Amino acid sequence: MPSSSRQPTGLGARGRAQTYENPSRPPGASGTVCRVIIEFGNYQLDDEPTRVDRDAVWSFLSSQAYWGRWRTRQDVERQLDSAWRMVGVYDVAGNGRMVGFARAISDGVALAYLADTYIVDTDRGQGLGKELVRLMIDCGPGVSFRWALHTADAHGLYEQFGFIRPDDTYLERVARGRSVGSVER
Repeated sequence: MPSSSRQPTGLGARGRAQTYENPSRPPGASGTVCRVIIEFGNYQLDDEPTRVDRDAVWSFLSSQAYWGRWRTRQDVERQLDSAWRMVGVYDVAGNGRMVGFARAISDGVALAYLADTYIVDTDRGQGLGKELVRLMIDCGPGVSFRWALHTADAHGLYEQFGFIRPDDTYLERVARGRSVGSVER
């Protein structure tokens, strides 16, 4: 049952949010304590991890994501199991299939990393990617966190949410021997 129909901060004009108490996820557990569902046109964005279609995530990451093709199914399953938060996008007007996804890892206090964010080709161009990022970073437990991500092609999207190129204080050790996008490390 909805405990609130209040819109989270930053919710797009086309969306309507409902927050549900979720006692199956105690504080400190993977994911959020309260479940957030946003109605967005013919779609629903939901951060309930048990609703995520793992086969759909694997299908996209293993065949269409330039950043994820190197991973095995077991790697992806481990990443999903250890995710701090996941949000799925579902076509509720159609057959309910999952058409988008985002995953975050976090220390749960101050820092989060946004990963594996996508909308399938057939459902792009409707603002779903923007709403997915908004729900993940502006409408949940990480709203006051410092967020990081890597992207080769969506800088404009993420810049709308305050992402900027790192300054001189940021260092990163890249993975060795793995091709990321078109860059061999």
